[in-house]
Amino acid sequence: MKELERTTKFNIWYILIAILFVVMIRDFWANQSQVKHVPYSEFQQLLESKQIKKVTLRGEQVQGELTAPKEGEKFVHTTRVEFEMAKDLQKYGVEFERQVENRFFQNVLSWVLPVLIFFAIWSFIAKRAMGQMGGMQGGFMSVGKSKAKIYVEKDTKVTFSDVAGADEAKSELQELVEFLKSPDKYNRLGSRMPKGILLVGPPGTGKTLIARAVAGEAGVPFFSTNGAEFVEMFVGVGAARVRDLFEQARKKSPCIIFIDELDALGRTRLSGMGHGNDEKEQTLNQLLAELDGFDSSSGIILLAATNRPEILDPALLRSGRFDRQVLVDKPDKDGRLAILKLHVKKTRLKGDTDLEKVAALTPGFTGADLANLVNEASLVALRRNGEEVSEADFTAAIERMIAGLEKKNRLINPFEKKVVAHHEMGHAIVSKALQANEAIHKVSIIPRGIGSLGYTIQRPTEDRYLMTKTELQGKMAGLLGGRAAELLIFSHLSTGAADDLDKATEIAWNAVTRYGMNEKLGFVVYDKAQSGFLGDGMPSFKARLYSDETAREIDCAVRDLLKSALDQAKEILFTNLEILKTSAEVLMEKETLTEKELEPFFSRITISGEHPK
Repeated sequence: MKELERTTKFNIWYILIAILFVVMIRDFWANQSQVKHVPYSEFQQLLESKQIKKVTLRGEQVQGELTAPKEGEKFVHTTRVEFEMAKDLQKYGVEFERQVENRFFQNVLSWVLPVLIFFAIWSFIAKRAMGQMGGMQGGFMSVGKSKAKIYVEKDTKVTFSDVAGADEAKSELQELVEFLKSPDKYNRLGSRMPKGILLVGPPGTGKTLIARAVAGEAGVPFFSTNGAEFVEMFVGVGAARVRDLFEQARKKSPCIIFIDELDALGRTRLSGMGHGNDEKEQTLNQLLAELDGFDSSSGIILLAATNRPEILDPALLRSGRFDRQVLVDKPDKDGRLAILKLHVKKTRLKGDTDLEKVAALTPGFTGADLANLVNEASLVALRRNGEEVSEADFTAAIERMIAGLEKKNRLINPFEKKVVAHHEMGHAIVSKALQANEAIHKVSIIPRGIGSLGYTIQRPTEDRYLMTKTELQGKMAGLLGGRAAELLIFSHLSTGAADDLDKATEIAWNAVTRYGMNEKLGFVVYDKAQSGFLGDGMPSFKARLYSDETAREIDCAVRDLLKSALDQAKEILFTNLEILKTSAEVLMEKETLTEKELEPFFSRITISGEHPK
C-alpha cells in the first residue's frame, strides 16, 4: 500500500512539473514572438527618428522598446556594437541601462553535467563487466542474489506422462510427489523424506526432464539453477547465493530446489597446500550447512543431477544430505520404443513404419539422441519432398548419426571399390554365422564420415546384459571378418581394418584383464574398469600392479584370442567362398544391400570346413 501511495505522489509531481514547463515555454515563446530582429543600421534610424523609448544591453545583445509599437511587435532586438554606444544614446535622449547577465546555472551545469555523463558511462561499463563476470543484471548490489529461475505448475508444463524410458526412476520419485502433496501422511508415522535426491546418469538420459516432471506432478514452486551459477571469481559470492536461494525457498515452501550439473559446485575438496579453490570450497561448505539446517518436514526437497558422481565430495553424499541416489540410465529396447512414440506425436508417419525395428537399430541411444533422430528423419523426408516420414528415413537418419554424412561425390577406383565390397560382405557373413541374436540390417560401400569407405549395420533382436566367452569370440570374429575376406580374396592386407582391429583388441583385452577368461592367468582382475559415465576423456597412465612376466602373459593371451578369432572368420569365409564372391559383386553393382536383399545369400551360409593357414 505504501508503494502505491509513493507511486501516486510521484505521478502528481510529474504532472505539476509538466504544467510548469508548459507555462514557461508559452511565456518564452510569447516574448520571442514580440521581438523583431533588425540590422544595426535600421536600429540607428529608429534612434534618430525617436521611435525607441528604452534600451536594454545584455552582453553582446541590444534590445530596444519601441515608443509606438505595431501589433505584435513591442520590442526590437539587435547585436550590440560597442563603438561610442553610450554617446549615441545620450545624443538622442534615450533612456538606457545595462543588465548584468546571470550565469549561475550555466556555471553549475558546466561542473555538474560532465560529472553526470562520467557517472553514466562508468555505470554502463561496470554493469557490462559484472555481466561478463557472472554478475546479475541488477548491478553490484545484486551480485550475491540467487539466479535461480522460479516456475510454478503451469510454467513447467511437464508431467510424468511426458517422460518415457525411465520407469524405475519415475517410480522412485512418485513417492516424493505424494509427500509434497500430503506431507502429513508421512509425518504421522514419524517417517521423513530424504533431504536431497541425486539423479545420476549419462548425458541426455532425461535427468532435468524428470526433475521438472516432479514439480509439474506435485504442483509446487520449482527453483531451477545450475551448479556453475554459484561459482564466481569473488570469494564469498557463491556462498551468499546459496543462502539467498534457500531463503527464497523457505518463503515458498513446499517447493523443489533443482541444481543441475552439481559436479560444478560439489567437486571433491583437495587436501594439501596450493591445490584448493577458496570460492568453490566456501560455496560447497555453505551448501552442506544449508542441507544440515533445513528440516525435510518443512516441505523443501533438494533435487540435483550430475553425470560425474565419482568426483563429488563424500561429505555431500553422506546420509542426511543427499540420502537417495536415483539412476537414470540409457533406455532398453522397450524404453527406446516408448520414447520414440512420445517424440513422433507431432510427426506425420507413414502407415507401415515399424518403430519397434527403429528402436532395435538404436542400442545405446539416449532420450536426447532419439529426439534428435526423429528430427533428422523428418529433415530427410523434407529433403526428398516427402509427405510422410517413412522407415527408410529413420534408417538414413541413423546412418547419418552413426557413420556420418554420406559422401556421394567421393570417387574411389574400381580396385578399392572391390576391396571394400569384399571387406563389408566378410563382416556381414561372419557376423550372421556366429551372432544369432543380431540381424544384419544393411550393408553399404558408400563412403561416409571422415574415413569410412563402407559400413555394416547390425540390429540386435533382443536386449543382452551378459555375454559368454563364446559370444565375445564370435563378436571378435565378426569384426575381423573384413580382414579375413581381404586375405582370402586378395592375399594382402590394407588399412581398411584399422577401426575393426581397435574394437576387437579392446574386447580381447577386457576378456583377459577384466573378465578372467584366460585359464593360465586365472580369475584375476589386472585392469579396473573406468568409473563414471563420461570416461576419462584423455589417455590415462595407470600404475601397473603386476610383474613383467604377467604383462607378457597378458600380451600373449590377447594376441592368441585375436588370432583365434581371425582363423575362425577365415574358416567361415573359406567354407562360404562362393557366397562371398557373389554377394560382393552384387554389392559393387547396387552399392547398398538391405536386409531383404541379403537374405538369399544368408540362407545358404554353412559353418564347417577347413581354411588355409
